[in-house]
Amino acid sequence: MRVKPGLIRCRHLLRALGLRWKISALLAAGCSLVAVTIGVLIHDARARQVAEAARESAVAQLIRVRQVYELTGRLDDDKVGEADAWIDCPGLPEPLRRAALAGQRTTYLDLSGSDPAVWAARPVGGDHVLSVRRSLAGEQAELADLDKQLAASGAGVVTLAAVGGALLASRLSKDLRTAAETARRISEGELEARIGASGVPGTRNEVAELSSAVDTMAASLQQRLEAEQRFTADVAHELRTPLTGLHTAAELLPAGRPTELVRDRVAALRTLTEDLLEVARLDARREEAQLAVHALGPLVATITRRAGVAAEVVGADCPAPVRTDVRRLERILTNLLVNARRHGGDPVTVMVYGNTVTVRDCGPGFPAKLLREGPQRFLTGATERGQGTGLGLTIAFGQAQVIGARVTLSNPAPAGAAATVTLPAG
Repeated sequence: MRVKPGLIRCRHLLRALGLRWKISALLAAGCSLVAVTIGVLIHDARARQVAEAARESAVAQLIRVRQVYELTGRLDDDKVGEADAWIDCPGLPEPLRRAALAGQRTTYLDLSGSDPAVWAARPVGGDHVLSVRRSLAGEQAELADLDKQLAASGAGVVTLAAVGGALLASRLSKDLRTAAETARRISEGELEARIGASGVPGTRNEVAELSSAVDTMAASLQQRLEAEQRFTADVAHELRTPLTGLHTAAELLPAGRPTELVRDRVAALRTLTEDLLEVARLDARREEAQLAVHALGPLVATITRRAGVAAEVVGADCPAPVRTDVRRLERILTNLLVNARRHGGDPVTVMVYGNTVTVRDCGPGFPAKLLREGPQRFLTGATERGQGTGLGLTIAFGQAQVIGARVTLSNPAPAGAAATVTLPAG
C-alpha cells in the first residue's frame, strides 16, 4: 500500500517535536475529534427537530387550505398563513406529485439551493393536486448560527486543552530534562550530582519514582567507585615501601643476566605503582594544573626529544600559543608516544597544527571497542595491539581533562592509529 507524502511529512514533523509539543498536539487532536463529533451530533439532532416541526406545520396548513377550498371553492391566502397554496403548482416536486395523485397525503423536504422549503400535498377533485409550500430560510439561518456557535465553542475547548496540555507537559518535560542532564553529569564523572525530589509530596508521580531510582543508583555507584578508588590508592601506596626496598636490594645484586631480569621487573612494578597512584589522584580530582601560555611547536619538539621515542615531529616551528601545564602535557604526549611505539608500527609521527598535536603510527590501529567506549584501565582492547596495562591512555585522558584539553582517538586511512590532543588556545 502506498503511503501519501502528506502523511509521511506529518509523521516526520511529529517525530521532530519535543515531548511537550507532542502531548499538546495529541490533546488538541483528541479534543478536536470529540468537539467535531459532538457538534455533528447536535447539528443532526437539531436538523431532525426542525424537519419534523416543518413537516407537521406544512401538514397542518394543508388541512386548513383544504377546508377553505372545500367551503369556498378557492384558495384564500390570508387564511393560509406563511405557506403558499396552489392547485397543480408547476414547481411541485415530481415525487410529491406522483404520491398525491396516488391518493396519498405526504410531505417533501427540499433543503437544496438558496431557498429551502417544505411541501405538503394531497389529491383534490380527482386528478388535481392541492399543495402548500413553506419557506425554511429562517430555520436554515438558525442552523447556520448554531454551527457557528458550536465551532466557536469547540475552538475554545481545543485551545484550553492545548494550553493545559502544554502546561502539564512542560512540567513533565522539565523533570525529564533535569533527570537526563543529571544522568549525563554522572556519566561524565560528577558522582555527587542528584536529581532531587520532584512533584507534589504525597502524590503518585512516575517521574518522581524515576528520579528517586536514578538518585539511588548514583549513590550506590558513587560508593562503589569511591571504594574502588580508595582500594587502588591504598594498594599502590602500600606497595611503594616494599618496592623501594626491593629496588635497593636489586641494585646490590652482582652483575649478570639474572640481576638484569630482576631489576627490569622491579622497575616495571615501580612504574605500575606510580601509574596506579596517579590514576587514583585523577579519580579523586585532587590534581590542579599550573597553566601558562607557551608556543606549541617548540614545546612539542622538546617533549618528544625527552620522551626517548624515535618519532618525526612535523610542525616543530608552529608558533601557535596554547594555555597548558607543561608537566602534564609532557605526561600526556609521552604516554601517547610510548603507546604508539609499543602497540603500533613504524614510523611514528608527531604533527603539530594550530592548537592540536597528533601522534600517529602505522600499526594495526585502535580496536573498535576502544574507539567506541574510550580507554579502560587494565584493558588494551586487542591482542594485535600488544600487551599492556591500559593505564597509559587512561592517564592521558585524565590529565587532558585537568588542563582543559581533549584527546580524540581514530584510525585514519590507509592504516595505523592516531591520537589527537586539542589544547585551549592561548
